[in-house]
Amino acid sequence: MTPSPRRRGILWPLADLLFPPGPDGARSPHGVLPPLLIVLTFVSGVVDAVSYLGLDHVFVANMTGNVVFLGFAIAGDRSLSAPDSLLALGAFLAGASAAGRLRRTTGAARMFAPLVAVQTVLVGGALALSTAGGGPSGVIALLALGMGLQNAVVHRLAVPDLTTTVVTRALTGLAADPWGPAPLRRLVTVVALLLGALAGALLTLRHGAEWALALAVALLGCVVCFRAREAARERP
Repeated sequence: MTPSPRRRGILWPLADLLFPPGPDGARSPHGVLPPLLIVLTFVSGVVDAVSYLGLDHVFVANMTGNVVFLGFAIAGDRSLSAPDSLLALGAFLAGASAAGRLRRTTGAARMFAPLVAVQTVLVGGALALSTAGGGPSGVIALLALGMGLQNAVVHRLAVPDLTTTVVTRALTGLAADPWGPAPLRRLVTVVALLLGALAGALLTLRHGAEWALALAVALLGCVVCFRAREAARERP
Protein backbone atom coordinates (compact mmCIF):
# COMPACT_ATOMS: atom_id res chain seq x y z
CA MET A 1 0.00 0.00 0.00
CA THR A 2 1.14 3.52 -0.75
CA PRO A 3 0.05 6.83 0.73
CA SER A 4 -2.92 8.23 -1.15
CA PRO A 5 -3.63 11.82 -2.09
CA ARG A 6 -6.12 13.90 -0.19
CA ARG A 7 -9.66 12.62 -0.72
CA ARG A 8 -12.99 14.38 -0.43
CA GLY A 9 -16.52 13.21 0.24
CA ILE A 10 -18.29 11.02 2.78
CA LEU A 11 -17.07 7.66 1.49
CA TRP A 12 -13.40 7.99 2.38
CA PRO A 13 -13.92 8.64 6.13
CA LEU A 14 -16.20 5.59 6.24
CA ALA A 15 -13.67 3.53 4.32
CA ASP A 16 -10.92 4.61 6.73
CA LEU A 17 -13.13 3.61 9.67
CA LEU A 18 -13.57 0.10 8.28
CA PHE A 19 -9.95 -0.24 7.10
CA PRO A 20 -7.81 2.21 9.12
CA PRO A 21 -4.72 3.66 7.38
CA GLY A 22 -1.36 2.27 8.41
CA PRO A 23 1.21 4.10 10.54
CA ASP A 24 2.70 5.63 7.40
CA GLY A 25 -0.69 6.91 6.27
CA ALA A 26 -1.10 4.22 3.61
CA ARG A 27 -4.74 3.50 2.88
CA SER A 28 -6.36 0.17 2.12
CA PRO A 29 -6.21 -0.91 -1.54
CA HIS A 30 -9.98 -1.42 -1.43
CA GLY A 31 -10.59 2.32 -1.67
CA VAL A 32 -14.23 3.36 -1.23
CA LEU A 33 -15.62 -0.11 -1.90
CA PRO A 34 -16.11 -1.11 1.79
CA PRO A 35 -18.88 1.42 2.59
CA LEU A 36 -20.55 0.62 -0.74
CA LEU A 37 -20.51 -3.07 0.18
CA ILE A 38 -22.23 -2.19 3.45
CA VAL A 39 -25.01 -0.56 1.42
CA LEU A 40 -25.30 -3.72 -0.66
CA THR A 41 -25.57 -5.72 2.57
CA PHE A 42 -28.49 -3.51 3.60
CA VAL A 43 -30.08 -4.10 0.17
CA SER A 44 -29.69 -7.87 0.67
CA GLY A 45 -31.77 -7.61 3.82
CA VAL A 46 -34.41 -5.55 2.03
CA VAL A 47 -34.88 -7.93 -0.90
CA ASP A 48 -34.91 -11.01 1.32
CA ALA A 49 -37.64 -9.38 3.40
CA VAL A 50 -39.64 -8.84 0.22
CA SER A 51 -39.12 -12.38 -1.04
CA TYR A 52 -39.76 -14.14 2.27
CA LEU A 53 -42.72 -12.10 3.44
CA GLY A 54 -44.31 -11.37 0.07
CA LEU A 55 -43.29 -14.25 -2.22
CA ASP A 56 -44.28 -17.49 -0.51
CA HIS A 57 -41.40 -17.84 1.94
CA VAL A 58 -38.38 -17.99 -0.34
CA PHE A 59 -35.04 -16.21 -0.17
CA VAL A 60 -33.40 -14.47 -3.13
CA ALA A 61 -30.16 -13.40 -1.41
CA ASN A 62 -29.57 -15.94 1.36
CA MET A 63 -29.01 -19.16 -0.57
CA THR A 64 -28.08 -21.06 2.59
CA GLY A 65 -31.63 -20.51 3.82
CA ASN A 66 -33.00 -21.50 0.42
CA VAL A 67 -31.18 -24.83 0.45
CA VAL A 68 -32.56 -25.54 3.93
CA PHE A 69 -36.05 -24.48 2.85
CA LEU A 70 -35.81 -26.79 -0.16
CA GLY A 71 -35.08 -29.69 2.17
CA PHE A 72 -38.05 -28.76 4.36
CA ALA A 73 -40.33 -28.48 1.33
CA ILE A 74 -39.25 -31.86 -0.03
CA ALA A 75 -39.91 -33.34 3.40
CA GLY A 76 -43.52 -32.16 3.14
CA ASP A 77 -43.72 -28.69 4.72
CA ARG A 78 -46.65 -27.21 2.80
CA SER A 79 -45.85 -23.64 3.88
CA LEU A 80 -42.78 -23.77 1.64
CA SER A 81 -42.49 -24.20 -2.13
CA ALA A 82 -39.82 -26.48 -3.58
CA PRO A 83 -40.32 -25.08 -7.12
CA ASP A 84 -39.87 -21.48 -5.88
CA SER A 85 -36.74 -22.42 -3.94
CA LEU A 86 -35.35 -24.19 -7.00
CA LEU A 87 -36.23 -21.18 -9.17
CA ALA A 88 -34.40 -18.83 -6.82
CA LEU A 89 -31.37 -21.11 -6.65
CA GLY A 90 -31.26 -21.51 -10.44
CA ALA A 91 -31.60 -17.79 -11.14
CA PHE A 92 -28.98 -16.95 -8.52
CA LEU A 93 -26.51 -19.41 -10.05
CA ALA A 94 -27.26 -18.06 -13.53
CA GLY A 95 -26.46 -14.53 -12.39
CA ALA A 96 -23.28 -15.61 -10.65
CA SER A 97 -22.19 -17.61 -13.70
CA ALA A 98 -22.80 -14.68 -16.04
CA ALA A 99 -20.78 -12.33 -13.84
CA GLY A 100 -18.04 -14.95 -13.56
CA ARG A 101 -17.67 -15.13 -17.33
CA LEU A 102 -17.36 -11.36 -17.59
CA ARG A 103 -14.65 -11.28 -14.93
CA ARG A 104 -12.36 -13.45 -16.98
CA THR A 105 -11.43 -10.53 -19.20
CA THR A 106 -12.14 -7.57 -16.89
CA GLY A 107 -11.10 -6.90 -13.30
CA ALA A 108 -13.75 -7.17 -10.59
CA ALA A 109 -13.17 -3.62 -9.33
CA ARG A 110 -13.62 -2.25 -12.84
CA MET A 111 -16.81 -4.28 -13.34
CA PHE A 112 -18.31 -3.43 -9.95
CA ALA A 113 -20.32 -0.39 -11.08
CA PRO A 114 -21.53 -1.94 -14.40
CA LEU A 115 -22.68 -5.14 -12.70
CA VAL A 116 -24.45 -3.28 -9.91
CA ALA A 117 -26.07 -1.16 -12.63
CA VAL A 118 -27.39 -4.35 -14.26
CA GLN A 119 -28.60 -5.49 -10.84
CA THR A 120 -30.41 -2.17 -10.47
CA VAL A 121 -32.20 -2.78 -13.76
CA LEU A 122 -33.18 -6.29 -12.67
CA VAL A 123 -34.56 -5.12 -9.33
CA GLY A 124 -36.33 -2.31 -11.20
CA GLY A 125 -37.86 -4.96 -13.47
CA ALA A 126 -39.03 -6.88 -10.41
CA LEU A 127 -40.56 -3.67 -9.09
CA ALA A 128 -42.36 -3.04 -12.38
CA LEU A 129 -43.61 -6.61 -12.52
CA SER A 130 -44.84 -6.51 -8.95
CA THR A 131 -46.59 -3.17 -9.52
CA ALA A 132 -48.29 -4.58 -12.63
CA GLY A 133 -49.62 -7.51 -10.62
CA GLY A 134 -47.36 -10.13 -12.17
CA GLY A 135 -46.92 -13.53 -10.58
CA PRO A 136 -44.30 -14.18 -7.92
CA SER A 137 -42.17 -16.45 -10.13
CA GLY A 138 -40.97 -13.60 -12.35
CA VAL A 139 -40.19 -11.38 -9.36
CA ILE A 140 -38.27 -14.18 -7.66
CA ALA A 141 -36.26 -14.90 -10.80
CA LEU A 142 -35.31 -11.25 -11.41
CA LEU A 143 -34.33 -10.60 -7.78
CA ALA A 144 -32.31 -13.83 -7.46
CA LEU A 145 -30.58 -13.17 -10.80
CA GLY A 146 -29.53 -9.73 -9.55
CA MET A 147 -28.30 -11.13 -6.25
CA GLY A 148 -26.25 -13.71 -8.13
CA LEU A 149 -24.51 -10.90 -10.02
CA GLN A 150 -23.88 -9.03 -6.79
CA ASN A 151 -22.46 -12.01 -4.95
CA ALA A 152 -20.19 -12.99 -7.83
CA VAL A 153 -18.50 -9.61 -8.08
CA VAL A 154 -18.26 -9.31 -4.29
CA HIS A 155 -16.72 -12.78 -4.14
CA ARG A 156 -14.13 -11.75 -6.71
CA LEU A 157 -13.35 -8.47 -4.91
CA ALA A 158 -12.62 -10.50 -1.75
CA VAL A 159 -12.85 -7.53 0.63
CA PRO A 160 -12.32 -9.08 4.09
CA ASP A 161 -15.46 -9.55 6.22
CA LEU A 162 -17.77 -7.88 3.69
CA THR A 163 -19.62 -10.63 1.81
CA THR A 164 -22.94 -8.65 1.67
CA THR A 165 -25.19 -11.69 2.33
CA VAL A 166 -23.73 -14.27 4.75
CA VAL A 167 -23.20 -13.30 8.38
CA THR A 168 -22.61 -16.69 10.07
CA ARG A 169 -18.83 -16.37 9.74
CA ALA A 170 -19.04 -12.70 10.72
CA LEU A 171 -20.86 -13.61 13.93
CA THR A 172 -18.35 -16.39 14.65
CA GLY A 173 -15.39 -14.06 14.16
CA LEU A 174 -17.08 -11.33 16.16
CA ALA A 175 -17.45 -13.67 19.12
CA ALA A 176 -14.13 -15.50 18.81
CA ASP A 177 -11.63 -12.76 17.91
CA PRO A 178 -10.34 -9.83 20.00
CA TRP A 179 -11.79 -6.42 19.24
CA GLY A 180 -10.26 -4.45 16.40
CA PRO A 181 -10.95 -3.27 12.84
CA ALA A 182 -11.97 -6.74 11.63
CA PRO A 183 -14.60 -7.35 14.35
CA LEU A 184 -15.86 -3.81 13.75
CA ARG A 185 -16.42 -4.64 10.08
CA ARG A 186 -18.22 -7.82 11.05
CA LEU A 187 -20.44 -5.97 13.49
CA VAL A 188 -21.30 -3.35 10.88
CA THR A 189 -22.13 -6.11 8.39
CA VAL A 190 -24.49 -7.86 10.80
CA VAL A 191 -26.19 -4.59 11.77
CA ALA A 192 -26.56 -3.55 8.11
CA LEU A 193 -28.24 -6.84 7.19
CA LEU A 194 -30.50 -6.61 10.26
CA LEU A 195 -31.53 -3.02 9.49
CA GLY A 196 -32.11 -3.88 5.84
CA ALA A 197 -34.35 -6.77 6.80
CA LEU A 198 -36.16 -4.55 9.29
CA ALA A 199 -36.72 -1.77 6.76
CA GLY A 200 -37.80 -4.22 4.07
CA ALA A 201 -40.18 -5.98 6.43
CA LEU A 202 -41.77 -2.75 7.68
CA LEU A 203 -42.30 -1.47 4.15
CA THR A 204 -43.58 -4.81 2.85
CA LEU A 205 -45.98 -5.47 5.73
CA ARG A 206 -47.31 -1.92 6.07
CA HIS A 207 -47.19 -0.51 2.55
CA GLY A 208 -46.50 -3.39 0.15
CA ALA A 209 -43.49 -5.00 -1.51
CA GLU A 210 -43.35 -2.26 -4.15
CA TRP A 211 -42.15 0.30 -1.60
CA ALA A 212 -39.40 -1.98 -0.36
CA LEU A 213 -38.26 -2.73 -3.90
CA ALA A 214 -38.28 0.98 -4.71
CA LEU A 215 -35.94 1.54 -1.75
CA ALA A 216 -33.63 -1.21 -3.03
CA VAL A 217 -33.56 0.34 -6.52
CA ALA A 218 -32.76 3.77 -5.09
CA LEU A 219 -29.90 2.45 -2.95
CA LEU A 220 -28.43 0.42 -5.80
CA GLY A 221 -28.57 3.48 -8.02
CA CYS A 222 -26.69 5.47 -5.38
CA VAL A 223 -24.00 2.77 -5.18
CA VAL A 224 -23.52 2.91 -8.94
CA CYS A 225 -23.30 6.72 -8.95
CA PHE A 226 -20.85 6.93 -6.04
CA ARG A 227 -18.60 4.23 -7.48
CA ALA A 228 -18.64 5.77 -10.97
CA ARG A 229 -17.76 9.17 -9.53
CA GLU A 230 -14.83 7.80 -7.54
CA ALA A 231 -13.61 5.81 -10.54
CA ALA A 232 -13.63 9.01 -12.60
CA ARG A 233 -11.57 10.79 -9.94
CA GLU A 234 -9.02 7.97 -9.90
CA ARG A 235 -8.33 8.23 -13.63
CA PRO A 236 -5.11 10.12 -14.43
